[in-house]
Amino acid sequence: MSPNHVVVLGSGFAGLETAFALRAQANPDRVRLTLVSDRDDFLFRPNSIYLPFGAAEAPLHVPLGKALRRREIDTHIATAEGVDTGRGVVHTSRGEVPYDNLVLATGAAMRPEEVPGLAEHAHTVWSPGRLHALGEQLQWVVRHAAHGRLQQVLFLVPPNNKCAGPLYEIALMLDTWLRRRGVRDNVQLAFTTFEQGYVQAFGPKLHGVVAAEFAKRGIDGRTGAVPDKVSELEVAYTDGTAQEFDLLVAFPPHVAAQRFEGLPADDRGFLSCDASTREVLGNPGVYAPGDAGDFPVKQAFLALLQAQAVAGQIAADAGAHLPGPGFEPVSMCVLEMFDNATFAQVPLAVTGDSVVVDPAAAEAYRVGTSPAWRLGKKALGTYVPGRFRAGLPVHAGTGWDVMALGVRGATRWLTR
Repeated sequence: MSPNHVVVLGSGFAGLETAFALRAQANPDRVRLTLVSDRDDFLFRPNSIYLPFGAAEAPLHVPLGKALRRREIDTHIATAEGVDTGRGVVHTSRGEVPYDNLVLATGAAMRPEEVPGLAEHAHTVWSPGRLHALGEQLQWVVRHAAHGRLQQVLFLVPPNNKCAGPLYEIALMLDTWLRRRGVRDNVQLAFTTFEQGYVQAFGPKLHGVVAAEFAKRGIDGRTGAVPDKVSELEVAYTDGTAQEFDLLVAFPPHVAAQRFEGLPADDRGFLSCDASTREVLGNPGVYAPGDAGDFPVKQAFLALLQAQAVAGQIAADAGAHLPGPGFEPVSMCVLEMFDNATFAQVPLAVTGDSVVVDPAAAEAYRVGTSPAWRLGKKALGTYVPGRFRAGLPVHAGTGWDVMALGVRGATRWLTR
């Protein structure tokens, strides 16, 4: 029998983890793999939060050519233009690619236009280019503050943002960064979010930690603040209030990076999937792990877990591996603050189009703050790109066992 041909669209967390995990479980005589992407490298986006504060961008880019060849994964550098599930082909800018199984890991994008004026007047937290531009503006904030001119920096989370963690990190990091430059007293920091609690998806414990940090650091925080429109120097909210700023930093609403005609999706283009297998509903053999799918939180760690579930299912269907447990949504995240860090382990349950802390797994909900978690974040920033550079899945092997053991030990002693 000819090998099952699996085509993976996208070279982000979900796409690469699916491809490398599947290859680790199934040899080329069982599964032929093709990666379709419009780029030949992987961007380690979680560490892009350091770019506004002077970090180099180059280490965030991981070349993939050598790793893909080593794992006998074909590459097709092109833009995906559509899918014909009836014929089993992907239409790309460089021709058709046939498939037996299809993995749609095309991710999410931003749509700042949903809030009038946001695109024109805010610095957004998404691409490296925008974060570099934010860094240039922060240098101007420091210069003005050093000359005694009061600066107002406002952070904004509008509705339909699916994971605002990076914006919280930048706000907390900025406080530390300004203090180290001796200008914090001349910079007012404010944070407004549509959420009813800070980092709402990750529950009350993380909200409590962020609220305490905001209070300690003098960051004026407000929840339940829905922006109506943005002008050059002011955000107007739907409750009739307004907030002035000299610099506005926002994480815009999420939408699917690519819509696929004929496949079921919500109004934002996120593909409707089976909760456990991440198989697109009504389309056997088509999967959407990570941000392209309809799981309400868009986060790298959750994307990796979904990818593992998809790889296990496809390998089992090909007779190369026993079926896995499926996607179990337990998120882990570290909020960087430069002088401290907060770790959260959060078991999640979906309720409608949102998530809550899973009440059936409350004992696994752990949050803690310690400078030691900064070391953990740095370790992940080395480990994950290193695994992809080698063509290996993140959640597998001795390296992951050691990493997971360290996290379990630290969680036991440094969280509650």
